[in-house]
Amino acid sequence: MSPLQQVLIDAMLLRGFSPKTQKCYIAAVKDLAAYYHRSPADLNQEQIQAYFLYLVKERHLSGSSCVVLRSAIRFFYVQVLKWEELSLETLEVPKRAQRIPELLSREDVRRLLHACRNEKHHTLLSTIYGCGLRVSEAVNLKLKHIDSQRHIIRIEQAKGAKGRFLLLQNLHTPHPCG
Repeated sequence: MSPLQQVLIDAMLLRGFSPKTQKCYIAAVKDLAAYYHRSPADLNQEQIQAYFLYLVKERHLSGSSCVVLRSAIRFFYVQVLKWEELSLETLEVPKRAQRIPELLSREDVRRLLHACRNEKHHTLLSTIYGCGLRVSEAVNLKLKHIDSQRHIIRIEQAKGAKGRFLLLQNLHTPHPCG
């Protein structure tokens, strides 16, 4: 591990970045260095902007992917290399596509849950849908997090390392086998 990479890791640890974010930021800086076959400390503003153009034109990355990479690279240059923040404000990336998610109708949800023959899977899908859980939140859910008396679920260390409470919803969809 290079000393520069260690400084990057230390800066992220001090700010409480999640392991997933750390991995993403390290990969972004490594990819930038690999593209130019030299240390990212030796690059200038124009080269960094040209790299983003390459990401869009050659690698066909979406606007949201470029925004994440820009955040990683900006963090590296501002926090680790101590570049003036204004010099990186002008990095251009494509705008994120604004997509409204397609919602399932109540009938679609009922059919989906009714088609689930495994009671454990049915319960899991009902809970995810009824509470609006993220996949990572559902995977980490434990019985002790459910307060059936007050009809709430405690989500620990959710996105951004923030916990939250959710209302436990009753979907009124009995399991087809039970």
